[in-house]
Amino acid sequence: MKSSQFRPQRSLTSPFWTTVVTCSWMTLAATAAWAQLAPNQTNGFGNGRLVTFTYLQNFDCVDEPTMDLDHNAILAQSDPNEMQTPICQAVTEPTADPTGGDLKHTAHLYVLVPMFGADTDPADAMPCPNGGRPGELCGVQLGNALIALFGHIPEAWRTTPSVATQCPDPNNPVSGTCTMHASSVDLSVLLAGMPGIPNPPTGPVFVPTPNHSHVVDNSRVNAKPIWWEVRPVLIMDPADWPAPDGSSGITSSRAMDAAEAAGRAIEVGSNFFLFFSSKGGSTSSMHGMDGM
Repeated sequence: MKSSQFRPQRSLTSPFWTTVVTCSWMTLAATAAWAQLAPNQTNGFGNGRLVTFTYLQNFDCVDEPTMDLDHNAILAQSDPNEMQTPICQAVTEPTADPTGGDLKHTAHLYVLVPMFGADTDPADAMPCPNGGRPGELCGVQLGNALIALFGHIPEAWRTTPSVATQCPDPNNPVSGTCTMHASSVDLSVLLAGMPGIPNPPTGPVFVPTPNHSHVVDNSRVNAKPIWWEVRPVLIMDPADWPAPDGSSGITSSRAMDAAEAAGRAIEVGSNFFLFFSSKGGSTSSMHGMDGM
């Protein structure tokens, strides 16, 4: 029998090892390519960890017959013009989701909106994607309005926020956009009564969709494609803002509820719905998080 010590050793520069190394790099490259978010995906948080959302339809902003989302004193059922422009309105809630199901049974998507900040340069406010809608507040005009209301431009509407957010999504990092989302929202009801904002509202106050991140309930971390009601959560304290990897900040509905109870966050409803599936785990390692 031959002793193993006399077996020939393979050199690290031999064709054998060259093949092994090449195959290893190809495997790693394929894994890295798989790990990136698809164009119709974003990350979110749930149960203290990262999750991945896959969007399968466009958004829907529900307008019911007896609503008056454009505040022109004509109910939607008698106002054809109100049907021509989606009005995604914070605070206002319909009675049913896009399926016609009772809103009480609709899943919640908590959209974290960073309202803190210190920027007082109106030029730093985001422009409207593709020019925006008629009358939409954009750029310097938006900056001046936000400074008048809050004393600063919230990170939510800075073109380049100083905190990492999950929207804009990494595949299309254009301020005010996110895959399959609306690119503008109406804050007329949310801001009603603040300086310069009539109460009751007399018309929409359109602004670009803010930079934001997402949280779902623990029971919804792994969910099939369904409609979710967007529930904006205004985050007032930067210490509550979630780290990109989910290691700190509000990364669960429980942590969000605690911040709300302490007065550091404010949750409202909306008539804004998104359709996606949710899966525990990140497929991007937060690769595309904007704003850093």
